[in-house]
Amino acid sequence: MIPATSFQGKRVALFGLGGSGIATARALAEGGAEVLAWDDNPESVAKAAAEGIATGDLRGADWAGISSFVLSPGVPLTHPKPHWTVELARGAGVEVIGDIELFARERIATAPTAPFIAITGTNGKSTTTALTAHILQSAGRDTQMGGNIGRAVMTLDPPQPERHYVVECSSYQIDLAPSVNPTAGILLNLTPDHLDRHGTMQHYASIKERLVAGSETAIIGVDDVYCAQIADRLERAGKNVVRISKRLPLTDGYFADGSNLMEAIDGRYSRIAFLEGIGSLRGQHNAQNALAAVVACLKVGLDLGEIQAGLESFPGLAHRMEQVARKGHVLFVNDSKATNADAAAPALSSFPRIYWIAGGLPKEGGIEPLRSFFPRIARAYLIGEAAPAFSATLGEAVPYEISGTLAAAVEHAAEDAARDDTSEAVVLLSPACASFDQFKNFEIRGEAFRQAVNAIDGVSAIGGAR
Repeated sequence: MIPATSFQGKRVALFGLGGSGIATARALAEGGAEVLAWDDNPESVAKAAAEGIATGDLRGADWAGISSFVLSPGVPLTHPKPHWTVELARGAGVEVIGDIELFARERIATAPTAPFIAITGTNGKSTTTALTAHILQSAGRDTQMGGNIGRAVMTLDPPQPERHYVVECSSYQIDLAPSVNPTAGILLNLTPDHLDRHGTMQHYASIKERLVAGSETAIIGVDDVYCAQIADRLERAGKNVVRISKRLPLTDGYFADGSNLMEAIDGRYSRIAFLEGIGSLRGQHNAQNALAAVVACLKVGLDLGEIQAGLESFPGLAHRMEQVARKGHVLFVNDSKATNADAAAPALSSFPRIYWIAGGLPKEGGIEPLRSFFPRIARAYLIGEAAPAFSATLGEAVPYEISGTLAAAVEHAAEDAARDDTSEAVVLLSPACASFDQFKNFEIRGEAFRQAVNAIDGVSAIGGAR
C-alpha cells in the first residue's frame, strides 16, 4: 500500500466504497488523514465500517473543514449531471480528485524520479499496459502495474527512485487527476466512447489529452484525427511529442511496416524491433500497442535487446486474442472480451482462416460492421440469443450452424478445423456480443471456452495460457 502522506493531518471526504474506494480510504488513513467515507449503497457502507473505515453521510458533513474530496471514478463528475456529492464539494470550494491524483502527489513528494508510464486511449490500454510492464519485469526492473487494470493504484508498493510504475488510466480517472505527470504518457487512439459521461467527443478527447499534456514525453498514436490534432497542439506548445503509427510511414517518430517496428528520423528509417512469430501480438492493432510500449521503455532507459526479449516472451492478456492451445495445425484463440462488433474486428482481421464462434446477448448493430471479414471465415458457430439474427446477417456469405451452446460450438469447430488443409486453421471465440444470456461475464465465458478446448483429446496448452 502507498500511504497518502501528502494528506497528513487533513480532513478528507471520500465517496464510493467499492474495492478501489476502500483501498484509497485505507491509504489516506495510513498517511495520517482523517477520512469520512460514504456510498449510496448501504451494504458498501456497512462493509467499509466493518473494516474500520470511518463512515458518515456526507450530506451532513461540515464541508468547511474538509480539504479534499476523493471521488470514485465510476461516479458521474459532469454528465449526465454531477453527483450530489460533487455539487456539495464544489459549493464549499473543495477540490474533487481521485486515486490517480493521490498517487501522483505521493510520487512527487517521496520519489519524484521514480519512472512512471501512464497509458490511455479508447482501445488497447490494457494490452499496452500489460506489455509494457512485462518488458520491464523481464528486463529485471522493479515494476508495479495497476490503475484501471489489476490492482488499485494505491495498493501498489510505495514509490522509490528505481521503482517503475505502469498505470492504465481511464478517462474517468484522468478527469479526477489534475496533477498527473508521467515520465512517459501514452495516448493510443480516440473513437467515440463514454459520451454519456462526457457529453461530447470534444470533451472526451480533451480529458484524454490532459494525460499526455502533463507528461515529460507524450507518446501519441496519430492514426485518428483527434490524436493527430492533439500531437500537433502539444508540439506547438513546446511539449516533447513522439508520434507513433500502425499504418503511416512517418518522417519522424515510430511506425509499423508489416511485422517490423521502425524508427524514423528526418525521413531515414531503421528497424528497432519486430513482431514476426509473436502470436500474442498478431494484428495491426497490436503493432500500435507494441510501438507504444517499445517507445515508453526506451524513454525509461531499456535497451533494444531487453525490449525485443520482452516482446517475444509476452504471453498476452486473458480473453483478448489469448492463444489457448494447439492441436496439430489448429490454433484455439480466446477473444471473449470482444463484446461488440468493433471489439471483434481486430481478431477477425488477424487470421486468414477462421472457424468463428460468435453470439450471446446481441448489441445494437449486430455483426453487419464485420462483413468485410466474412471471406476469412470458413464456418461460423452461433450461440445464444443472437444466433437467429447473426445467421440472417451471414446469409449465404458464410457457412454456419446454430450450435446453441459454447461447448457444442467448440466441439464442432474443432472437428471441422481439423479437416482443414490450410497451414493454420483458427478456432476463434470472438463473440461480438455480451455474455449475460448464458454467462455471468465475459471472463467466465472465456474460462468455459478454455475448459472446452482443454477437454479435446490431443490438445496442447500454449505457454502462458491460463
